[in-house]
Amino acid sequence: MSDRAELLSIVKSVVKFGDFTLSSGKKSDFYIDCRLVTLNARGLLLTSKAMLEIIRPLKPQAVGGLTLGADPIAAGVAIESAREGAPINAFIVRKEAKAHGAKRSIEGPELPRGAKVVVVDDVVTTGGSTVTAIERLREEVGAEILLAVALVDREEGGKETLEKMGVKLASVFRKSELR
Repeated sequence: MSDRAELLSIVKSVVKFGDFTLSSGKKSDFYIDCRLVTLNARGLLLTSKAMLEIIRPLKPQAVGGLTLGADPIAAGVAIESAREGAPINAFIVRKEAKAHGAKRSIEGPELPRGAKVVVVDDVVTTGGSTVTAIERLREEVGAEILLAVALVDREEGGKETLEKMGVKLASVFRKSELR
């Protein structure tokens, strides 16, 4: 079985059917709990490899996104990129800046002004979490967003929302592949 086929199988195994309210506030008859993929050792390895394949040609300085969905992905991509000999640092965008210490809202190695970054997430529905990360990165470090990448695009408007911000969305899988 190829890595992609194995990852698809793992992702399909975490799709739940029922009545759910998503983080966007939308109602859905299915839920994709990708934390069960990205916090699983094999799932994270395969996710990291798949994401790195998409990200690597862009030569970003760093990869990350809004906590919590992006955290394991960013760390996994950083590890896998270092193992391949061309490290890409990771960052985490907090939902709110810390009220103590350095009061940072973007954690990780310092991003230089104008840093070229890729924003990642586990699932994109409307794009809200990705938009928040992009806005914070642009405001605080003037980041150039090379691409947004999701493990799963639910195909519910997120891609179009990001395109209005001038950011393309790539995904490892789309909802239509999970049925």
